[in-house]
Formats: sequence, structure tokens, C-alpha cells
Amino acid sequence: MSRIEDYALLGDLQTAALVSTTGSIDWLCLPAFDSPACFAALVDTPDAGHWLIAPATGGVCSTRRYVEETLVLETEWRSQEGTVRVIDFMPPRGHAPDVVRIVEGVSGSVAMRSELRLRFDYGRVVPWVRHHGDRMEAIAGPDRVRLRTPAPTVGRDLATVSEFTVRAGDRVPFVLTWNPSHLPPPKTVDAEQALVDTTTFWSAWAERGTPVIGPYRKAIRRSLLTLKALTYQPTGGIVAAATTSLPEQIGGPRNWDYRYCWLRDSTYTLQALISAGYLDEARAWREWLLRAVAGDPADLQIMYSLDGTRRLPEAELAWLAGYEGSTPVRTGNAASDQLQLDVWGETLDGLALARNAGLADQDDAWDLQTALMEHLEGNWDQPDNGLWEMRGARRHFTHSKVMAWVAADRMATAVRSHPDLHGPVEKWEALRATIHDDVIAHGFDADRNTFTQSYGAPGLDASLLMIPRVGFLPPNDPRVLGTISAIQSELTEDGLVKRYNTTGSDDGLTGGEGMFLACSFWLVDALHLAGRQEQATALFERLLDLRNDVGLLSEEWDPATGRQLGNTPQAFSHFPLVTSALQLHAGKAHHSQHPIRGS
Repeated sequence: MSRIEDYALLGDLQTAALVSTTGSIDWLCLPAFDSPACFAALVDTPDAGHWLIAPATGGVCSTRRYVEETLVLETEWRSQEGTVRVIDFMPPRGHAPDVVRIVEGVSGSVAMRSELRLRFDYGRVVPWVRHHGDRMEAIAGPDRVRLRTPAPTVGRDLATVSEFTVRAGDRVPFVLTWNPSHLPPPKTVDAEQALVDTTTFWSAWAERGTPVIGPYRKAIRRSLLTLKALTYQPTGGIVAAATTSLPEQIGGPRNWDYRYCWLRDSTYTLQALISAGYLDEARAWREWLLRAVAGDPADLQIMYSLDGTRRLPEAELAWLAGYEGSTPVRTGNAASDQLQLDVWGETLDGLALARNAGLADQDDAWDLQTALMEHLEGNWDQPDNGLWEMRGARRHFTHSKVMAWVAADRMATAVRSHPDLHGPVEKWEALRATIHDDVIAHGFDADRNTFTQSYGAPGLDASLLMIPRVGFLPPNDPRVLGTISAIQSELTEDGLVKRYNTTGSDDGLTGGEGMFLACSFWLVDALHLAGRQEQATALFERLLDLRNDVGLLSEEWDPATGRQLGNTPQAFSHFPLVTSALQLHAGKAHHSQHPIRGS
């Protein structure tokens, strides 16, 4: 089985595919990110569905790369017989999703093999397959997939196999297209024209942003392209990752479905997009956010589906063996029903950031924001599940209280700064002071000179690094510096930061996890704000080295094995890369909240 870092991303702004260094597409959900997978080998075996195109001799590729600033992937194999290149991409969505693979002979003569094994509903359903000349058609229930290629194809062992030879100058296209089985098949795209169109689309999008200079330009651009690929264009929502159930510990049970949109990401998403000059995407995300949270403020959820659907029932797919035996494989996410009080603060902070960036010409969402604030006024002092979505007993998490302070601060500041906005500003300012005093009194351990994860408990939490970032305390406050030192001493391994100590915190789960990459970026920012530029830069560049060969990061890192862990590519790892890089290069910080996530 390929390592998590062996995968590259393809996308059409509605779903995504993962291609390994062996030339196999092992993950693809059609027609959307959160649809059932038709290639699920990533969390099982090739029998659960995959599409391999590689030399007949097999093996890992010699090199691969994205074509300049695009999502067009080129994978090469070099051997004594010759060199062959496979060009993989998904054209931006037209009437139907397409996966296009072009086999190009570079030199010599290379025998090739394609094995297409479609398995709908996460590997469970074998389709009925028919071959008609250059076309293969597979149907099962609501799904129809067509493959067009001039290469010969034959059915073998419940797969569609093609064996052919390419020589220098040959170009053999394969086009896979999905559509609902009850509708007429869409027109098949021309592979070569689709390549031109896809390359042009991504190159033009990359150029739309603010010009990036400095040593981190390529890293910033690749992360922005990755974030764009995780955007669901019809609604503007951005998924946390393209996958489900890639483990936080190999063989462990902490395997979650991240194909949804977390409110907690809103501020950081907006910050990264605005900082990079992508105002259209930032505006679309703001509009998704407003639609998702509309309704009774008491019903606010921490996450929603791509279109804002609220019910995300969690289920276990018992027929799948899991990535390297890591079970269960889950769909849905029960954490959507949790009480996490910090999301009120995250939401109001995100909308404040959008307002200050000029994304809201008429702030027709102010009534909604006021309603959210009024609900928080009466509930901020309740115990909750916290930002890491603890499945143990509810507690008074320090970060949740800090984010309640952020909510009061942003709302009061908005009224003071914008004559057209109205609200009980004195009451909000008084609440802000009350919450601040409460956190200092109960969330700070004076004997150890550090804030703690929750009231009355000694454990630490990486989210405490956010305290200076959101403006709760100045970055050089002794209590902030003490917290940074405590986290460096007690929550790091090999220089990288854990979310919290899983063995000493009642999170309701068994097993452990790796180093949460976003937390290490938070440490970069905390060090940067505190004026420790050399330390901040060294840690940031260390994090850049953890990216895979095509610039992608998953959720976590295992320092013991030197491997990526968790769902991939992880938006929450790429957002902070962008903002940290821009701040380090500019030598200044953008004061706003980072979004955070647990299961």
C-alpha cells in the first residue's frame, strides 16, 4: 500500500482524485467530494476500486511534477526500454465529471498496462460492464461511468484491462466520464483540448492573485492551488480534506470523515484568501457561511455539508479493511452534533474580517450576527466539547472562553467603528471584560506561568498559542511567553507540536496521534509575534520540508517513522502555511483567528 505522502491531487472544483507514485488512482468520489467512492483502494485493497496506468513491469515512478502552477500532473517512468509519461488531470466541471489520462511515449518503446476496477458505494457494488468498440460502459443503480480510449480493452477478473505499447511521440488518451444512469450520456471531451483548457484555467487562476515574491513563493502558490481544488464551486464551501478515515495513528481508531465544511475554518480561510488577493473566493466562502448558519442561533453547528446540509450521520463501513488496517472507516461525522462554544466566536470573527476587507457592501447579515451574539451572551459560561471535539465529558475549555471574548470584542468594535451598525455596545464591552477576567482567574496557572487546556486541570493545549493572535493578550505579555515556553517543553516532539497529550486528557477515545501540523504553524506565528524571528523561520522551513514531492501536506506527521498521517491534502495545514509564509516574508502579522479542528 502506498504511503499517504505518495499521493498527488487532481480536482475539478467539485470532487478530487488521489494518484499514487505507482500510477494508480486509489480514491475518487463521484460526483462530489462527499459522494460514495468508486475508487476506494486507499482504505482497503485494489479490489475496492482503483485505476492503474503504468508500465507493464510496474513499480514506483522515476519522477513526477505538476505542470507549472496547475493541477495537471505529469508522472514519468524511465527504464532501459525507454521513457513514458502519464499526464493526469480533471477538467474544470462542465456537464459531468471527467478524469483524463494521456499516455505519452517520450523515448524508446514501453509496454503499458491499464487496469480499471470500478466499485461503487465504497467498494461494495460491482457494476454491470459492457464493451462497445472504443467505449466501455459500467452501470450500477444511480451511477454510469464511460471509458473512451483508442487502446484495446478487455474484461478480465471483473476489471477493464488494456495492454498496449507506446513509442516516442505516441499519445494514447483515456477519458473516464460519470453521469446519472437515468440520463443520456454526456458528450465525451476531447482529451487534448481538455488538457489545453485545464492548463489555461489553472494558470489563469494562479495569476489572478496578488503577485507573490520572496523565498516562499512556490510553496504559497502550491498551497493556494490546493485550497482552490478543495473548493466546492457550486456553493463556495471548502472541504477540510478530500478523504475520509486516513488514520491519525497507523492501526488506530482515530479515523474521521473530513469531506465537510467546518465553520471554524471561516476566519482563517478568509484571511488566507484575502491576503493572497483572491477576493472572489473569499466572498463566495462568506456567502456560504451566511447561508449555513442562518436559522436559530441555538442550532449553530460546528460543520455542514458542501451545500449547507446539517445532518451528517456517522456510520462505519465494516466491509473496508482501513488504511494499513486502521479501522473503522467512517462516513459522516458525529461531532456535528457537539456543543463547541468557540464556533460562535469563530463565525463572528470571520464575518468581521470580511466586513473589514470590504467584502460586504451592505451588511445585511448584521441581524444574524446580533442574534448569534445574543445567544452566546447567555451560554458562554457553559461547559462544552471544545475545539478538538472531545468525545468525553464536557469541560470549561480555555480556548472556548477566549473565543467567546473574541465574539464580544468583534461585535463591540464593529458598532464603535461602523456608524450604520447598531447594538448594545456597552453591554458587549462589559461582557468582554467579564469573560477576560474569568479566563485569567480560572484558565491561567500562576504557579507554572501558563494557560491550561481547561479550567482547574493542569493539561496544556496547542490552541493556547492563539491567545496573542486574536488579541486577547499582547504577544510579549509574560503569561503568553510562559505559555509558549510550557508548550515547547511539554507538548512538542522532535520540535513539532501536539494538539494535547492524549494520554492525560479525557477525550473519550483510545489510541494516540501524530504531530498536528497546524499547531506547529501556530507556534511559528506565536514566535513571530513575540519577535523571535530566527526561531519562527527555522520552524517554518522545517515544516516546508514535511511536504511531499508535489508540495502537499496531510493533517499530521509521525516523527518516529517520518511519515504523514491523517486525511489529505489537509486544508487546515495549507491555510496556515500561506499566512505564516506571507507574515514571515513581510515581517508583520495579520491579527486574526486561526480556525481549528478535531475529529
